[in-house]
Amino acid sequence: MVRTPLTPEERERGERLGQLLRAARGDRSMVDVAAEAGVSAETLRKIETGRAPTPTFFTVAALARVLGLSMDDLVARCALMAV
Repeated sequence: MVRTPLTPEERERGERLGQLLRAARGDRSMVDVAAEAGVSAETLRKIETGRAPTPTFFTVAALARVLGLSMDDLVARCALMAV
């Protein structure tokens, strides 16, 4: 199966998601947050830097839970930043 290339908008949304997660992480270490969410630190690093602009739903949900964010809030904040 060949994956369709991401649009510039999809890449930008992924970058915004990464920025929001990074800001929510604050002073907590990437390793600690990733471990608590059950993902690798490298996965979190890729999301935060925009190199993984379309992480899976369950990865985002796990990170949101650990960081005290609601999925609705993440969606709204990504959409608001797009304006």
